[in-house]
Amino acid sequence: MNKKKIGEKIKVSEICFGTSALGNMPDTYGYEVDPSIAEETILAILNGPSNFIDTSRNYGMGRSEKLIGNVFKSLGGKPNDIILSTKIDRDMTTNILDRDAALKSFEQSIESLGTDKIDILHIHDPEHCKNLSDITCEDGAIDTLFQLKDEGCVSLVGLAMGKVEVMYDLIQKWPFDVMINHNRFTLLNRQADKLFDFAKKRGIKIFNAAPFCGGILAKGTKKTNRLVYQEVSEKKLKPILDLENICLKYNVPLGAAALQFSMKDTRITSTIVGITKKKRIDEILQWSSFKIPKDAWTEILSLPFATNDPEEARNYKLG
Repeated sequence: MNKKKIGEKIKVSEICFGTSALGNMPDTYGYEVDPSIAEETILAILNGPSNFIDTSRNYGMGRSEKLIGNVFKSLGGKPNDIILSTKIDRDMTTNILDRDAALKSFEQSIESLGTDKIDILHIHDPEHCKNLSDITCEDGAIDTLFQLKDEGCVSLVGLAMGKVEVMYDLIQKWPFDVMINHNRFTLLNRQADKLFDFAKKRGIKIFNAAPFCGGILAKGTKKTNRLVYQEVSEKKLKPILDLENICLKYNVPLGAAALQFSMKDTRITSTIVGITKKKRIDEILQWSSFKIPKDAWTEILSLPFATNDPEEARNYKLG
């Protein structure tokens, strides 16, 4: 798999496997994942062609990191060729993300993952925190993140979140190495388009997460009606039905179109896709190389798309 340079010594695969659902988050994804299946899937990711895996302290309230740590331990430690991305999270009881909470989150991550250094560490979901000022003030969470980098505890630092307006403001003020934005540059929604332009000019490497909009562009409307983590009406499914009809016409897997839309954008360094079964790895790889006819792309890209916040009506629940 192609790899791209994001730091002096780090290269990441163009596909990154996300592990939020492996932490068992039924309120978000609509289903549960057995821990043994999760560990089996993580092992398959580590043994596969991608060298890039992403998690977070709050995925499954720590379960995702713990499962990855279990697999690392079974292998004698994190494989040297694997690039690990995780995130500093707020206190999930108080929603505070200040310096103390940031350090506690980092220490918990180190313990759960069983590693003494993190390749890529992000500030996560500031839009859901009680006070943004706790994050942005002097000696706040962001300053703490950069301090961890200066101390050699972290190789690269980033910002991982959804809300475009908040993200735009933060990447103007701090020299993040990388960033993750999710659900906002897909076949259905392009809210992050200008944000990506700006990040590219700033030299920030972009990881585009959730190209399947929470799974529906991988599974299709016959298997789920959950769009960006919420059940939606038939009216809101129409844009997906239009995509499905074009893909059916050209015999193109919907998932291939959704994945390649992100992968072929030159601003994007890596596309983060979540999986919950090891067989999905081969499926993702097949989709990434599937030859999509030019006429199919012409029709797909001619469809209207949203530019609003895809989570504006989401009833957020802790994972």
